Amino acid sequence: MKKMMKKATAMTVMASMAMTLFSGAMVANASEGAYTDYSEGFPERVTIQIPVYDRAFEGWNVTDNYYTQWIQQEFGEKYNVNVEYVAIGRTTEVQDFMQLIAAQNAPDIIFHYDMPQAVNYYQEGAFQELDLDEIAYYAPTYYEQLGETIQKYGQLDGETIFAFAGRDAIYYNYVNLIRKDWLDQVGMEMPTNREELEEVLRAWQEAGLGNYTEQLWQKSFTMEYPFISDDVTEEELALYLDLNVAPLTWQPTEDFLRTWNAEYNEGLIDPEFYLNKEEQDWKADFVSGNSGIFSFYINSSTDVITSLLANNPDAEVAVMPATAKSPYGNANYYEYPPYGLILGVNYQTTDMERAALWMFLDWMIQPENLFYLQNGVEGQNYELDEDGIAVPIEGYDGESKLSPNNNKDYYALVCEIANYGDDELNFKANLKTLAPAGYESLIEDSYNTQIPEDGIVTPIFTKAIESSSEYASDLNAMWQEFAVDLITCAPEEFDAKYEEYCQEYLDGGYQAILDEKQALLDEGSYIAE
Repeated sequence: MKKMMKKATAMTVMASMAMTLFSGAMVANASEGAYTDYSEGFPERVTIQIPVYDRAFEGWNVTDNYYTQWIQQEFGEKYNVNVEYVAIGRTTEVQDFMQLIAAQNAPDIIFHYDMPQAVNYYQEGAFQELDLDEIAYYAPTYYEQLGETIQKYGQLDGETIFAFAGRDAIYYNYVNLIRKDWLDQVGMEMPTNREELEEVLRAWQEAGLGNYTEQLWQKSFTMEYPFISDDVTEEELALYLDLNVAPLTWQPTEDFLRTWNAEYNEGLIDPEFYLNKEEQDWKADFVSGNSGIFSFYINSSTDVITSLLANNPDAEVAVMPATAKSPYGNANYYEYPPYGLILGVNYQTTDMERAALWMFLDWMIQPENLFYLQNGVEGQNYELDEDGIAVPIEGYDGESKLSPNNNKDYYALVCEIANYGDDELNFKANLKTLAPAGYESLIEDSYNTQIPEDGIVTPIFTKAIESSSEYASDLNAMWQEFAVDLITCAPEEFDAKYEEYCQEYLDGGYQAILDEKQALLDEGSYIAE
C-alpha cells in the first residue's frame, strides 16, 4: 500500500507540473499565433482513422456500433471530422499493423501496449515527430493530465515520438481461477507455492481430474517472472526482461523450462499444451474440465464461469494466489509503467488531421464523455448508487449495450481503467464492473492476495535497440520451437538440449541484443523506476 500511495503522490505532483508547463505553453503559443484555431470546426471535412482492437466478440461490430456512431455525432459532426475506426486483430495485432505500415495504409494512430514493439514501429519509419506545444494547444485537458508522462517517456533518439493513455494501474483484475470443488474433492488446501501446487496436481491426477496448462508463450513474455529470485540485480532485469524477446538464456527462464519439463514428464501438464495458441484455447480446456486452473483478466461480462457451469453445474471456483506459481513463494509480476497504450502518429498524417487527432483525444478525456463511453446510458446500462458509482443493470441487451469488455477498446486511447478519483470508490466500482454478478468475492480475494512490493518495473531505453527489430521475429520462432522441445523432451536430455539451443539463440541475434542493451546501460540511455 505504501508503494501505491507514493505513486499517487507522484502522479499528483506530475499533474501539477504538467499544468504549469501547459499554462506557459498556451500563453506563448496564443501570443505567437503558431497554430490555427479549429474550435469552431474545420473549414473542410477532415477524416481521421482510429485503430480499435477486434477481439472477435460474437455479435459485436467493432467499427460500427452505437458508440462509434455516438462519437461521430458528438465529436465528428461538431468539428466537421469523419472518425473512421480501423479493426486491428487483438491476437494478430503486430502482423496487422506491420502489413498496413508496409502498404502505407496505416491509420493515423498506431498503438501498442509494450514499448519494445512501439519502438519497432518507429524503426520501420511509421511515426512522425510530435510537437509538445501543439498537443497542449489542441488538447489542453489531455496535456494537463499526460504532458509530464509524454515528456518523460515519449522521447526516443532525442525526439518526442510517443503520446500515451493514462494508467492508474490495478492488478487484482488478473485472477488465477482454480477449481475449488476439485480441491475439496481431494482434500487439499489452496496451494501457496509451486511445490504445493504440484502436490495438488498429483492429487488431481490420482483422482482422475484435470491437469495444469497455459497458452503457448508467443508474445508479451512474462512466463519467467515467478522464477525470478529476490537476489536478481537491476542490470539483469534491464538486460533480460523484454516483452518482445523471450530471455531464453537467463537463469529464471531455464528454471521455468526445467520445472515444466519435470511436471510434463510426470503427467501433471496437459500433454498438448503447445496447441493452445490463443487464450480461447486455454479457456476451452478450463470450461470443459480438462484443466483446473485458468488465469485471465476478468470482467463482469466474462462467460468463463457460466460456460464452466453449463458443462458442470456443480463446479466451484476460487482465486489461487499468484505465489502458487513460484518455487520461492513470491508473487513477482510485470509492473506497468505509468501509462497505458503507447500512441504514435502516422508519418503520413497531415497537420490538419493531426490537429483533429489531438482534439479528439481532448474531447474523449472530458469527464462526461469518458463516463458515457465507460458506462453507457443511465437507466439502460446502469443506475447510480448512493456513492455515485455506475452499477451495471444485469441482463441489459438493448441498443446501447456496451462491448463485451465494457467498451475499453474505445476509451483506452486516453485511459486504461475507469477512475472515480478515490481508491475506495474505485475498488467499490471495480467490484461491480470486474466481477460477474454474484462473484464479487473473486475480486476481493484477488485484491487481498496482492503483494505490491513484488512488482518488477523494466527499465525503459531511450534509444532504439536496432538489433531487437532486426532479430525479434526469428528469435520468436526459435523460442517457440525450443521451448516446446525442452518441456516435452526426456529429463535426461534437457541439459544438452538447453545448452545447444542457447548457443543457437545467441548466434541467431540474441547476443547482439544483449550487447546493444549493455552499451545503452553503460552510457545511461535508459529510464529506471
